[in-house]
Parts: sequence; structure tokens; C-alpha cells
Amino acid sequence: MTGERPLVVAADETVLDEILRVAAVAGCELDRAPDLTAARGHWARAPLVVLDEEAARLAPVLPRRGGVVLVCKGSPGQATWEHAFRCGVERVISLPDEEADLAGTFADVVETPAEEAGLVLGVIGGRGGAGASVFAAALALAADRGPGGALLVDCDPLGGGLDVLLGLEKAPGPRWPDVRLSGRISVSSLAAVLPRRRHSGGSLPVLACGKEDEGPAVESLSAVVSAGRRTGRTVVCDLPRTLGGAAAEAVAVADLVVLVVPTEVRACLAAKEVLHRLSDLTARLGVVACGRSRVGAAAARTAALLGPPLLATMRPERGLAAEVERGEFPAKPSGPLTTAAAKVLTAARREARTASR
Repeated sequence: MTGERPLVVAADETVLDEILRVAAVAGCELDRAPDLTAARGHWARAPLVVLDEEAARLAPVLPRRGGVVLVCKGSPGQATWEHAFRCGVERVISLPDEEADLAGTFADVVETPAEEAGLVLGVIGGRGGAGASVFAAALALAADRGPGGALLVDCDPLGGGLDVLLGLEKAPGPRWPDVRLSGRISVSSLAAVLPRRRHSGGSLPVLACGKEDEGPAVESLSAVVSAGRRTGRTVVCDLPRTLGGAAAEAVAVADLVVLVVPTEVRACLAAKEVLHRLSDLTARLGVVACGRSRVGAAAARTAALLGPPLLATMRPERGLAAEVERGEFPAKPSGPLTTAAAKVLTAARREARTASR
């Protein structure tokens, strides 16, 4: 965002209150003027000008410029369009029906959409205790070291909390019960107040579930994921094995869903049931085989039994369980967990580039 802030000129107090409320949700600070005569000095420099009908009706003749929006109550009438034409308005937005469009306009000022959209990645365990949450955290940390950064999102209200996994349970900042958003939002404004896990490349924002087993609402998760993708962040979603509501939404929009499966016959059988539910929502699936291979259950065979491609193998990492228990995550920079996460991230980026051609 430039140093100048959007300019709002609204004489109708009801409309002004709605504009200010929507801008606050989008994380967008505004400059205000009582009328366009008083706003002459800001007219050309503001990245966006928002008018109400009264301001447009009484507006002096000012130089034509782009990025002028007129906000009206209800459906615009003939007089509204005449005022819009006179002021060089590019777009008319009616409230309350088009509130999401106004929020998106503010969000685009706060965060210019990235040239390359970010990835949305889901991670789910083939069976309980497979280490999916640990892998999701490692994947997000790997992505956070790259362009655009990352956001780790907890979609499993019964998973114990990603903030606990990362030693952030006492860190201040909102969890899902505090995040009630919809439509277009500013992900950088949200990330700035979230608990963050420091690492060698920076700090990873984490949006965890609440202490009372409360996870994300569908509309809130959709808003966060869409904002992350729009601004070039990689959003990693830690998914529950029981898919419903917000988790199903995350799977449906993900560029890739990673199934973490121990190299055991019983784990493969359990993973088949998870895979069956996933396949109803997406075909963008891959397998990470973890643990020590046993007779008849090598990593390649694990993937072959399930169907989706094998993205990476991950042998047990000495001391990882104890480190996680002590809240000392992340794991070793060159360890099996970090190496496997890097392979999956590379594969996901390659697939995304291929799909965009």
C-alpha cells in the first residue's frame, strides 16, 4: 500500500458508518473529508476515493481520475447513475447487498494481489497418530522461508491445538473463536496479530483452534484461505480425519491434499477409508509414507495400495517426539521431516505451475 490512504467523502451518516465498518474489517485506514471541496488536496493522490450519493450530488467539477467508487443505499436509481457519470465514478456499489464487493475493494488497496497466487495445501493423517499435524507444521515452516511466506491453519478442533504443538499455547493473539470473518479480508492484518513461531527464516503465523474444541466456521476459513491465496501466501491446513464443514471446504479448494501414512498394512487399510472420503471432494492427492518399512509394506507399496502418487518418504527422526513434547519444534534443518516437507512443497509448486499453463 502507498503512503496515501483511501479518501471517503460521505454526508449520509448511516452510509458513512457502514463504509467505516467495512473498511475496518478489511484492515484499511481511511482519510475523511466533509465534502469534495475540502478534499481537493487529496483527490489526485488517494489510491481510492469512496463517495456517497449526497457527496456526488453536490460535488464540484474535479479532474477525472481512476479508482472512484460511489456507495449507495439499496439499488441505484437514475439519479444515482447521473451523479456517478458526472464524478467519473468507475463503479457503483449498493449496500447491504454488495458489502463483500466493497470489502474486496478496500482489501485490494491494503494488499495488492500477488502476481502469482499462493498455494493452499491440506495435510491429513491416514490413521490416528500418523504425525499429520507435525508434518503440516514442518510444511508450513518450509513454505514460510520462501517467497510470499506462509500461514498455518488448524482445522482439527480435536487435535489438541497447533499452538500447543509449536509451544505457543501461552502466546497472545486470536484463535478461531476470536476470528469471525467473511468475504474479502486483509490476511497481513490478521497475520500481524496471530501467535508466531520463530524460525531461521522469520516467523510463521499460526491460527489455532480454541481451548474449548472450537474450530473454524466455514465462511471464516474460506475468507482466510482466499485472502492468503490472493496475496501469494502458502496456506497449510491441518485437517481432521473426520471431514465436515470447514475441513471439507479446505479440501475442496486445496491445490494438494497430502495423506500421511505409516508404512504398515493396518495403516494402509485405515488410510483407504480416509482416501475414500477425500476422493469425493478432490482428485488432487498425494502420499507421504512415514516410519520404518516392514516386510511387505515398503513405501512404494504403501502408495501403490492407496493410488495417489508417492510424494516423499520419511524415516523416523531420532529425538523428534521428545522435542515436540518439550515445545522445541521445529525439527532439525536436514532431518527426515524437514527434507520430506521440502520435497512435497517442491512437488506442489511444480504441479501448480503446470496447471496454470
